[in-house]
Amino acid sequence: MKTKTKPNKKKYNCIGDIVGVLAATVVFIVPFLFMLFNSLKDKKEANFLNLAPPSSVEWGNYLDVIQTDKYTILRAFLNSGLITLFSVILLTVLCSMAGYVLQRRRGKLASGVNMIVLIGLMVPPAILPTIWVMQGLQVYRSMFGMILVEAALQIPFTIMLYRGFMSSIPAELEEAAVIDGCGRWRVFFKIIFPLLKPVTATVIILNAVTIFNDFTNPLYFLPGSENVTVQLTLYRYMGQFANSFNLLFADVIIITIPMLILFIIFNKKIVAGMVAGAVKG
Repeated sequence: MKTKTKPNKKKYNCIGDIVGVLAATVVFIVPFLFMLFNSLKDKKEANFLNLAPPSSVEWGNYLDVIQTDKYTILRAFLNSGLITLFSVILLTVLCSMAGYVLQRRRGKLASGVNMIVLIGLMVPPAILPTIWVMQGLQVYRSMFGMILVEAALQIPFTIMLYRGFMSSIPAELEEAAVIDGCGRWRVFFKIIFPLLKPVTATVIILNAVTIFNDFTNPLYFLPGSENVTVQLTLYRYMGQFANSFNLLFADVIIITIPMLILFIIFNKKIVAGMVAGAVKG
């Protein structure tokens, strides 16, 4: 019986691998090829919106996208890069400390804060009240205000990642450091934070991709042509009476490639950081 079941398992595993590859091809590769092919067509051919390869390759579409509105896309990359950079730094520092405290402390206060964090994962953000608060703080339509919004929206998920990973770090390390005379801040930044490298890599990559590719929040909280981000540049090729789908898809390819490369390179670190604390958590 054992000799019969092993070939069957291998057969089913092979079938599962084939199905997985086909599903990944349909879900990820086909849409990317659709965008790539249409980005290389002329305006008339791209209007058909089909998966057929271009009859003549138009590499000039990418140059047109870069040169549109006096190189607006370069300014958009700068704005999106700054928002992403400072938001990720803010999330890494604040959420690592919050996850550390919530994991180590017990009591009603810690339980209440944990509940608030969980609610933050479920409740969607409110647009108009957020704009009202930002106007009261005089940070509406500013890069600083946009950084605060992006960081605030990712805080619950980031705290949960850090809190789950923190359970895999033995508390004896902190006790030994305290006995040696280390204060709380020194214990965290000298001992605990360096041990958080796997989950910190996950936090940086996931939040960077999410914030960089955000379309809705900059549209509401950072209006203005001088504040344009990479996702908002897509508006330039969609109009009420005419659309330039070839330039639209060329723009999509340009703004997708940086984060796609980042995600592919650090894919293993993302998985390792998310499951590292799963056993003890």
